[in-house]
Amino acid sequence: MPDPQFVLTLSCPDRPGIVSAVSTFLAHNGQNILDAQQFDDLETGRFFMRVVFNPADITVTLPALQTGFAAIADRFAMKWQMRDRATLRRVMLMVSQSDHCLVDILYRWRTGELPMVPTAIVSNHPRETFNGIDLGDIPFHHLPVSKDTRAEQEAKVAGLVDATGTDLVVLARYMQILSDDLATRLSGRCINIHHSFLPGFKGARPYYQAHERGVKLIGATAHYVTGDLDEGPIIDQDVERISHRDMPQDLARKGRDIERRVLARAVRYHLDDRVILNGRKTVVFVD
Repeated sequence: MPDPQFVLTLSCPDRPGIVSAVSTFLAHNGQNILDAQQFDDLETGRFFMRVVFNPADITVTLPALQTGFAAIADRFAMKWQMRDRATLRRVMLMVSQSDHCLVDILYRWRTGELPMVPTAIVSNHPRETFNGIDLGDIPFHHLPVSKDTRAEQEAKVAGLVDATGTDLVVLARYMQILSDDLATRLSGRCINIHHSFLPGFKGARPYYQAHERGVKLIGATAHYVTGDLDEGPIIDQDVERISHRDMPQDLARKGRDIERRVLARAVRYHLDDRVILNGRKTVVFVD
């Protein structure tokens, strides 16, 4: 992409003049709009927008743009951020024993599909569990957890997030339920992959639940983590058709492929500032 390139995302109560104010500000500050997407939520009366732009006048700095835009944001009561797309987000990966999502994310990171900086791999299982995986120089942290040690373990996780400057936590099949405290602390910056097409078949062993119900479609859901189990705002979903011949292990095998691609898309959308929270839902400006 041309350098530098900036992205602005915002949400606010809908009213006339928002698009005009944003585009006029950018034009008056020597910026060239490369891509713009917007959405009016008629149910909530809120407006959402994502704008990618670059400077025609390279003397205008990002901090100056942020300072100048603050007055417009205040006028329209916006929740907003403006950032340099070249600044890579720092991502922590958490995983239990199933490693397919971890391997996939690392592959996509190494090939440049997921532009990010891995800060750590955290697991409640020892390093030897992942001996067949090339983790490179990414620090690995074994943080076992039990009912009695959950608070202590989560305090260590939170400490790692702070110490590494982590922007996003990805639960790449991390099969532990986060406490309300940790979920709240990571609100809007923790993505989970659930091996089910939510809101159906929540909780444990969803493929067995699906098999018992004789479903004809299975799916996976990537969502932001909240204190309510499997109830967080959904970012991405996908499905695959199955038949009466498929046993639970067949569903799990097919489901792993869905989980990989759904989680990868959700992480990519987040890294590229394409997801804006909208209460219990999300607005996702797909490319």
